[in-house]
Amino acid sequence: MTASTPDPLPARADTRARREALIRELRERGEMEVSELSARFGVSVETIRRDLRQLESSGRIIRSYGRVAAAESAAYETSQAFRSSHNAAEKDRIARAAAACLGHAETVFLDEGNQPLLVGRSLPVDRPLTVVTTSLPTALELAERPRYTVITVGGRIRPTTLGAVDSWATAMLERMEPDLAFIGANGVTDAGWLTTPDPAVAAVKETALGVSRRAIFVGNHTKFGHSTFVRFGHVRALERIITGRELRSTTARRLGALGPQVDRV
Repeated sequence: MTASTPDPLPARADTRARREALIRELRERGEMEVSELSARFGVSVETIRRDLRQLESSGRIIRSYGRVAAAESAAYETSQAFRSSHNAAEKDRIARAAAACLGHAETVFLDEGNQPLLVGRSLPVDRPLTVVTTSLPTALELAERPRYTVITVGGRIRPTTLGAVDSWATAMLERMEPDLAFIGANGVTDAGWLTTPDPAVAAVKETALGVSRRAIFVGNHTKFGHSTFVRFGHVRALERIITGRELRSTTARRLGALGPQVDRV
């Protein structure tokens, strides 16, 4: 039994309604080919291109290599399934490059989210390491390594990321001083602010940044150039930014001028 093709949306819907429908569609589907959208919405290719230019300029979508996805915001976060499959090759390169920056660190903080989990998987298994994390998936996976001591930070667990937040989490982190923190974000603004949609998540990330001796941002190129509501830190607090070579060199130079080393891998 084959799945039926959805009927095209009304071609005569006004521009604003069509663009809102496009955002809803992307949030439900996760990602679409740009070439799909003209037929899906029953309008010309040029009309869809105008829609995408406007939505991209307002920070509501992200376009990359012929595909388009909804940008994360205060009202929307991508699913774990989407995060684990989207830009997977780039994220693997970032994880390996980040793990190579471990140096002499003996205690490491791993943020919640898919990219820090990949960094954890890339850390060496042949040396003792204490890992502190707010992520339940990361804790469960790394706890199986016999030379690791894994400390989970307690708190309310968010269903989207299975990360711990709220005052229990921040209070516990305030008593620690990790050698190195690997921090993620949902968005990095052109001015260098690290952002996330949830104030509770922002408080945890801000605390982790404040107590760690070194901090490295890990995130793929789609994170840059937009805000997702709540600021929790600035790139000047980072030792380095590790992202994919897909990030524009002009963006990398601009952020590097603010303080951190920017590695495009």
